[in-house]
Order: sequence, then C-alpha cells, then structure tokens
Amino acid sequence: MGLERYIGIMSGTSMDGVDTVLVEIDGTDIRLLGEHSFPMDANLKQALLDICLGQPTNLQTIGELDHRLGHLFADAVLALLTKTGTSARSVKAIGCHGQTVFHSPETQYAFTMQLGDANIIAAKTNITTVADFRRKDMALGGQGAPLVPAFHQQLFHDPAITRVILNIGGIANITVLTPNTPVTGFDTGPGNMLMDAWINKHKGLPYDENAQWAKTGSVNQPLLEQLLNDRYFQLPPPKSTGRELFNLPWLERHLTDSILLPEDVQATLAEFTAVTIANDISKQSPGELLVCGGGAHNPQLMQRLSELLPHWEVLTTADRGVDIDNMEAMAFAWLAYRTLHNQPGNLPEVTGASKPTTLGAIYPA
Repeated sequence: MGLERYIGIMSGTSMDGVDTVLVEIDGTDIRLLGEHSFPMDANLKQALLDICLGQPTNLQTIGELDHRLGHLFADAVLALLTKTGTSARSVKAIGCHGQTVFHSPETQYAFTMQLGDANIIAAKTNITTVADFRRKDMALGGQGAPLVPAFHQQLFHDPAITRVILNIGGIANITVLTPNTPVTGFDTGPGNMLMDAWINKHKGLPYDENAQWAKTGSVNQPLLEQLLNDRYFQLPPPKSTGRELFNLPWLERHLTDSILLPEDVQATLAEFTAVTIANDISKQSPGELLVCGGGAHNPQLMQRLSELLPHWEVLTTADRGVDIDNMEAMAFAWLAYRTLHNQPGNLPEVTGASKPTTLGAIYPA
C-alpha cells in the first residue's frame, strides 16, 4: 500500500479543545509526525453541553452547531498543516470523530449523534474526509463504542503479556489484550467528567490541575458507596456510556447530605473514578496497565490506581512509545486509513456488532 499521511481529529466528552494529529501509516506501522490542540469557543462549548444535558433544543440549533463544528474542525486541521509545514495535497484523508452530543445504544431505537459537518471539512481543507464512524457498527447491532480498542490491539498486542490500555478522558474506557484471547473493551464509567463539572461549578475552572483541590478534601465513604450503586456498574460488557448518564444533575441527586464540603465531594469523585476503573481491571490476570488521556496527568488518580492494583505494573502509553494526549486522534486517523483501504475498523467482541465492518462515510475533497 505504501506510505500515506493521514490527519486525525478528536473532540472528546470533556470538550476541552480539538486534538489534531498528522501521522504516517505504512501497513501496520504508524508514526506521529505532528500534533496541535485547537481551542473551542466557550459559547460553542456551552451550547453543546446544553444539548448533552437534555436542555430543550430545536433542529435549527442542531443544524447550526453542526455547521459551526464543521468550520472549527476544518480550522483545526488548517492550523495543524501550518504548524507542521504540510501541504493538503500530501494528506490522503482526514479521520474526524465529530463531537458526540448524544449516545443512546440501549434504547428501543438505538442511535448515536456526532456533530461536525464533514462536507465543510472536506471543502475548506481540500482533503478527503472520513466521518460518522459509529453508526455502521450500531446498524449491525453493536454499541458503536468503544472503537479505539482495534487501534490499541494494533499498537500494543504482545503474545507474552497481558496489557490493559486505559484511556481516561471524560469517560474512562479499557482495552484488554490477553495472550490467545479475543480482545475485550468497554467504558468503565466516568473519567474526568464529574470532577471537571464539579470544580467548574465551584471554582470556575475547567479542570482540577494536578488534583490540587481534590487533595485538600477527604473521601466521603457513604457518598462513594451511593455512587458505586449505579446500575451501570452491574451491566456486563459490551457496554458504553457518556454524559447522558454521568453528569452534574446525576451527581447532585446523590448529594442529599448538605453538610458535605465541596472539596470532599471532589476527593470522593476522584476516588470514584479510580475505584470503578480498578474494579474492572482487577478481574483480569495481572500484567501491564498503560494509561493515556487527560487523566494520566492526574497524580492522585495514577497513585490510587497503583495502590488499588498492587499486582499490576502501572505505566503510561508514553512508556511504550505513544504520547498520552494523542492516542484517540491517532486512532481516528488510523480508522480513516482502514476505511479507505476497505478494511474493518470495529471489533465485534468489543462492540457487540454481528460482524466486522468498514466504518464511516467518505466525503471526497
């Protein structure tokens, strides 16, 4: 197939910006050539959050957000091209995940919705764009998520060792790579999402840098037990979740004890994330735990994972050669490559789909 360049775009549940990467792919080898994080306008972020949290909306609002996100993603790509000194002609395609505003795989009429008009991206960048990666998997009975485990398998499979790849974004998800066993993967529950929402409400900050605020509080055990009782944690895989379930109103329904200090809630939320992740990982035979995503920067989370999983070697994906902040954007560049070469991008054993399939729709330059 030869050497080809792709761009990946990822805007995750946290909505803390648009991550873009430029990669070079040669068969099974993928190499990061450049990356750029592009800011998201605060008004746009708030409008998206309103939809995610079930605020009344209308088709005009959704259509306008789709349009605005298309331009945002295109501008992020153009900034990446400028930063890396790359011509659009040298890039085979863009893989754009889009911004998820609703993910509902378990309802009678299962659906997922990502916004960001790929026609605008292709027209503005003059690069073929692949988007809408999740719905083909759902059409085949799958959850449409998580999709990154196939990429994790490509990068990190080792026939001699169990590896779990843990991505802590807004939601936390794991990929389990066990020798001689089919890959499994699913969303464990909240990652940074509830901690971000809580500190934003009380401090006006987008996230708790280095867990500084959480460290001033103490874990409240009754609250932690309440949170852990959510039905989601009893569900067997395949399963996926998002802001539709784990959000600020969900948390506030559990806050019946009015004397709780805000910093104690923050400490409890950090522990909640660590415990829900550790509960799922501890079901696997011990090996390497490779952490990526924004949560890998949280020293309290990393410390608690090491303490809760004493038989595991807790590392980051950077220790195995892949930058912790660019994993998901790289995955969607790789998925675009798979689509253009008519290769499947999903893992049915992970998503629950009836068969492997190519993913996404192609929007020519």
